[in-house]
Amino acid sequence: MSRKSKEEIALIYQDLQDHICGQLELADGKGLFKEDKWDRAEGGGGKTRIFENGSILEKGGVAFSAVHGPMPEKIQSKLQVEKSNFFATGVSIVIHPKSPMVPIIHMNIRYFELDNGTHWFGGGIDLTPHYVDVNDARHFHQEVKDVCDLFDPAYYPKFKSLADDYFFIRHREETRGVGGIFYDRLSAENNSHFDQILNFSLAIGNLFPQVYSFFMKKNSSLPFGDAEKTWQNIRRGRYVEFNLVWDAGTKFGLDTNGRTESILMSMPPHAEWEYMHQTKEGSAEEFTLNHLKKGIDWLNFSL
Repeated sequence: MSRKSKEEIALIYQDLQDHICGQLELADGKGLFKEDKWDRAEGGGGKTRIFENGSILEKGGVAFSAVHGPMPEKIQSKLQVEKSNFFATGVSIVIHPKSPMVPIIHMNIRYFELDNGTHWFGGGIDLTPHYVDVNDARHFHQEVKDVCDLFDPAYYPKFKSLADDYFFIRHREETRGVGGIFYDRLSAENNSHFDQILNFSLAIGNLFPQVYSFFMKKNSSLPFGDAEKTWQNIRRGRYVEFNLVWDAGTKFGLDTNGRTESILMSMPPHAEWEYMHQTKEGSAEEFTLNHLKKGIDWLNFSL
């Protein structure tokens, strides 16, 4: 049995984009996505969908792309592959809620292939709460682990550790949030294994609206005031710093002459940088900073 072609994978990812957008609109109950279809001069294009006027979500982006063409030298050197034409397709999502009590969430799944047959899958899902809530972190990690375990019990511990390392703001010495999973260069040994990895990526994609709808419903009605909004914007600033300084996907998109507006859709609508901001001792903000660390076992965490 032959494995799916890159074109078939791109169509599957497009369908996933449709599903996710529909589920988020249902969960919000008010806002809708608008679509921006674009073409890349060197080959391929995509559909960027931006969420607007929501009751819970302030800004959201669900982007699909399928691009191809000659491999830029900068990318070839970074990936350490031979000069070749490439094909890359995927779905990338970032959601910024109105309420500081609802976490930011990110998900990305992607497939990469060279003309010589070299290929791999990559992706991940991670949660960035403005306020760390132990129960929320535990629930999120349990949901992610349950999906991983359906495919390989080794996936969760391995990919959780990779996420801790990847989603780390080195110049701040703090993680972006409570982590999740991250994987890259996951290649198949045979056609059956190829289908397994593809299905794993789709399972992560389908988990996204399920788990985030839970947080939208649970946390959006929690009370907050001006102090919490200020903290939300400071944490959003950290999100911006990671995406512009460290995120490999942002760099890949810009280096392959991707569409800048779509690449930067992950930016929050508002953010703040307060010079030498200090949290109060014993505050929820201090608790959050103290738990933006690598290696926390959220499944078994207790205060």
